Amino acid sequence: MNRVRILIPFAALLGAAAFVVGQPNSVKQIADGVWFREGDIKEQGHCNNIVIEMKDYLVVIDANFPSGAKMLIEDIKKLSKKPVKYVFDTHHHGDHAYGNPVWTKMGATTLGHEGVVAEMKAREPKRWQEAQSRKDVAELKLATAEPPQKTFSKSPYSISDGKRRIEFHHFGWAHTKGDGFAYLPNEKIVCTGDAVVNGPFNYTGDGHVGNWVNVVNGVKKLGAAKVLPAHGPHGGTEILDGEAAFMTELMSAVVAARKSGKKLADVVKMDGKTPKSTTLKLPDSVKNWVGDFLPMQVYDTWMELEKGKPRGDLEL
Repeated sequence: MNRVRILIPFAALLGAAAFVVGQPNSVKQIADGVWFREGDIKEQGHCNNIVIEMKDYLVVIDANFPSGAKMLIEDIKKLSKKPVKYVFDTHHHGDHAYGNPVWTKMGATTLGHEGVVAEMKAREPKRWQEAQSRKDVAELKLATAEPPQKTFSKSPYSISDGKRRIEFHHFGWAHTKGDGFAYLPNEKIVCTGDAVVNGPFNYTGDGHVGNWVNVVNGVKKLGAAKVLPAHGPHGGTEILDGEAAFMTELMSAVVAARKSGKKLADVVKMDGKTPKSTTLKLPDSVKNWVGDFLPMQVYDTWMELEKGKPRGDLEL
């Protein structure tokens, strides 16, 4: 299926739909030495970033697109004089990892779960080439995406310098095979990447819808009090609960439609090969996560059930 890729700015997919927005390009201190920068998803396709101060250096969560990386670097100069030592890619998508060359050029080490590299090997350079429509990506003049330089397989992988400890977790396949989470146990703060978002931003095309809730439940067991998602405003555990509830309701609605004897064409209207609308409705309790992606999410869930394998494997 020739699908619109998540690495292209969200505005192309979300259109005029209303969604949760905080203050794009704003930086807010979450705890001592921890800052949350909300990316401009609507106009620039940027993800959120988190900056974590260690004793002698900084750790950044998500490389962002190149333009997002450069904007964050300018903001960091206002926060600390310490160098950025590590940049953690929560997954392989362009708005989270295509800024890697910007960071490595300035001396930082990029880090991610081994699944991030595996996904890049499977899906690049095709997606990188599709992203050449973005000026910031094209200006790098590179043939393909740059994978994280350092990877881990056993979870958690951690770094500590006596001042602060950061754990990097992998709970399985939800949004992508390489979904990674950064957790600060002393501060009870979790950085979730796109496996947990605060708003209608769930992209399921590379996902495993049936396992998504299991991953979120793994995150819940960490015991975080503050949740910093990759898209949408930060908050508390209500974001984890809402994400899990949305995925549960999505799966339940599709399962019920299939059991009732309906066909895919009865619930999803296609425009060529692109899902455009759906007759399925989800309860108001998860309306924060429902938006223009719903037809695609219903389609992806249906295909996952029909083919008996994770949605993200169906096009490889």
